[in-house]
Amino acid sequence: MLPLSYANPGEESVIRKIGGSPEVKKHLENLGFVVGGTVNVITALNGNVIVKVKESRVAISDEMARKIMV
Repeated sequence: MLPLSYANPGEESVIRKIGGSPEVKKHLENLGFVVGGTVNVITALNGNVIVKVKESRVAISDEMARKIMV
């Protein structure tokens, strides 16, 4: 398992664990990040990570990406 921020761009990964406070977990769940779901890193720019999750592109901070384990 490694944080989403270290995943290779263009590679599809399965979300194994989501860390952080209950509020952070709920926020990520509302964006589509759920355990068992797939996520694809598009690119990482200036401390932000752009990912494709559930047919949508979402930009999250590197700090948030480190809470998502794939």
